[in-house]
Amino acid sequence: MLNSQVNDYYRNYFGAYFADYLKDKEKQDTKLNYIMIFFIICVLLASLGISRPIFAKTDTERIKVVNTGQEIYLQKNFEENIKNKYSGSHITFPYTGVAHIKQIKYINSKPIKINIVELNTKVNPYLKIKPQTASDKLNSKRTIRRIAQREQSLIAINGGFFKPASGVPLGALMIDGKVLTGPIYNRVGIAIYEDNDNISFKMDNINFDIKAYTENNTLIIDNINQPRMLQSYTLLYTSDWGEYSPPPPKNGYNMLIRESEIIKISANPIKMENNDLVIQGSKDKISNFGKEKQVKIEINLQENLQGATHIIGAGPYLVKDSQVYVDYKEQKLQAISGKNPRSAIGFNNNGSFFIVTIDGREKASVGMTLYELAKLMKNIGCEYAMNFDGGSSSAMYIKGRIVNNAVNSEGIPVSNALIVNEINPDELHISSI
Repeated sequence: MLNSQVNDYYRNYFGAYFADYLKDKEKQDTKLNYIMIFFIICVLLASLGISRPIFAKTDTERIKVVNTGQEIYLQKNFEENIKNKYSGSHITFPYTGVAHIKQIKYINSKPIKINIVELNTKVNPYLKIKPQTASDKLNSKRTIRRIAQREQSLIAINGGFFKPASGVPLGALMIDGKVLTGPIYNRVGIAIYEDNDNISFKMDNINFDIKAYTENNTLIIDNINQPRMLQSYTLLYTSDWGEYSPPPPKNGYNMLIRESEIIKISANPIKMENNDLVIQGSKDKISNFGKEKQVKIEINLQENLQGATHIIGAGPYLVKDSQVYVDYKEQKLQAISGKNPRSAIGFNNNGSFFIVTIDGREKASVGMTLYELAKLMKNIGCEYAMNFDGGSSSAMYIKGRIVNNAVNSEGIPVSNALIVNEINPDELHISSI
């Protein structure tokens, strides 16, 4: 209890109520209990707020909910593993779950400059990987930087082969479930599967089964939106090809189909509107098939790759079942077997995806053969890997710039690319406490 002088002091300066409160021990104990209860409630609320997800802005300026503690833990482990794995290399981490590694290796005392992107979709499940064309029409080209900027991509690399004069992709290409082009020589491709926030991959030789049906006839189609390789082929062209279909083969016809109905048959190129189809083949096949008016067309992917969201083909294989496997002769790619600039991709079943470029044709970096590239892809952890278009096409884009030594600092305009975006769901996914 306070003496009378102290009591008078507090009464004069703080009022009678506070002075009486200090003089009354029972009242002090009651107030102290209230304060302690209030303090404990505040601590509990603060703990609850920290353990719950918080809002985080991303580069796309959408809002997502993340479990910050878990994300930080995964990212720290990811960074530590990358630093140990690529010890001695120049390493940066431009995005969550993404590492960029720059190396210089020597083969037979010759230098080789290497750029590697290793990303992990388990560390960052919002990373999405897909092929992308240069524009809405197949017969067009753009630099990797322009493709990436148009799609607001984090990362991009040149994709499959293409016809230099027109830009039409030479090989299988399917984007968001829509088949744009068919395979050539049964070459290898990567199939990308999207299941909500999960992404997975398969690699195999690509084959599409394409047939056209009328009530009484079936027509087997050899390919879709590809240049003619044999006079005997029957080909399907869609409005994605361009404004006009190609001219038919000698003594052949084009048949225009609009909304499942045969509109006309012509020995000349045909102008196509959106969603039009043109079947092109020999005079006998087209004439016989065109006797009926209603046509149904089916395009089916081989059974072991069904369900894929995207497919991009190139070749050859580099790694298969964790072993070096370079089948360039089977895929008719002998012309690219020497030391060249290279682009490649690969993956493993731990959620890691690899994007690689090799500089070449210069004193500071002589390039790699396909076998040397295959060994590199295996050594960095690929269970499956494949070669992309290389040479002057090779270009890697990260965070707004080309990071490898590409031709003209930009790489040449190309037909298609593989891009990496960070996509946030429109609805917030709230993680548990």
